[in-house]
Parts: sequence; structure tokens; C-alpha cells
Amino acid sequence: MNIKSIAATAAMTAAVLGVAGGTANADTFVPLPGGEKLGPGVKLSRVNESALISPSLSANGAGRTAWLTGQVYADVTETPEGTPGPWKGPTNAPGTNNSSTHGTSRVSAGYIVGCQVSIGDDAISAGASVSVNSSGGGISGSVGLKLGPGEVKFVHVEGVDIPKPGVYWVDYKDVEMTIEGCAGYAQARSYAVVEIIGDHYSKTTLYGAPFSIG
Repeated sequence: MNIKSIAATAAMTAAVLGVAGGTANADTFVPLPGGEKLGPGVKLSRVNESALISPSLSANGAGRTAWLTGQVYADVTETPEGTPGPWKGPTNAPGTNNSSTHGTSRVSAGYIVGCQVSIGDDAISAGASVSVNSSGGGISGSVGLKLGPGEVKFVHVEGVDIPKPGVYWVDYKDVEMTIEGCAGYAQARSYAVVEIIGDHYSKTTLYGAPFSIG
């Protein structure tokens, strides 16, 4: 069994969220439920997910910070080895259209974040994508989101290639995500995606529980 892991930790500029009278509140720890989803040739699961919502240090009411932790596992039993490109299978026939990989099966993890939007199924496809800005092999980095009312964005945390069957995982701790410009409530939920390329392309997605960022 081939096992690979990638740990992602992001550090970034702190944001602030105003509170009445300028008095800071304590950090809020939010434990989140795990989940599991079966797809073609893969079992995708999430464990040990949590968020720590930091208080504001000023009264602008438009920024906040969340520290994110979680582990995503992909137990893959079927994936082609040596499949060329994300658009052609081994027989050079169409079969992997809509793949977002770079030519190899892959598991990825991240978050969907919205300002004054409930991140339900109807909002999941509405966002633009951003990524954690890593500096050194995905070990550290930063991400900041500028969100207006009704906006949704995807934040890619980390991913790992799946060259052959095995168990693969993404493990991240205290990824810091700052939201600015959102004067209303903000909400987020995690996502994990496994794409298996080849003549029989498949994509399995597991969403986490929505949680408030204040």
C-alpha cells in the first residue's frame, strides 16, 4: 500500500472584527463533524476537523480570522498508472473531460467561504477560486479574502497526487484565513475532492458542515 501525506499550515496577516465598546471576546473553538463518501474506486473521509474563530481587536466590523484544522483521507482502489494528460486516456480517446488535475489523479482539500450567504448546495458552484499562498513546498503560506455581500470564494488548502492505488491524505493544522470587507455575517464549509483520470473519469466530492465565522 502506497501512503503519502502532505501537511499544510498557512500563516497570514491578522484581521479584526469589531465588538461593542472595543472589548475583545475570547476565541471560539468550533468542533466539526467528520464525514465519509464512497465514489467509483475510492472512499473519501474527513476527520478531526475544527475551526478557531479569533476575536476582533478593533471596531471596524468588516474583518475576522479563522484558524482551520483537519485531515482528509482517500482510500483509492482503482486508478490508472501512467495515464497521459488530463484530457486523454491510455487509448488517446476522450474520457477525462472537466478534469482540473495536471495529468494525474489527485485528492485536494479546501474551504468555501461566503459573506452574507448560507453555504448550502445552491451556493457551492457560485464562487471564484483562490489558493493558500505557500512559501516552501506547501508547508507555510498565507491567504486573505476580500468578500462583499453575497460573494462566495473557494480557498484551496493543499492536495496530493494519486499515481496508483493506495491510501493518500492531506493533513493541515491552524491554517489561518483572514476575511476582510464583509460587514455582514460570514460562513464557511470544508470540501474534499478526489479526481480519478483515465478513460473512465470520476470525481468524488465530500462537503463538511457549514460554520459561522462571525
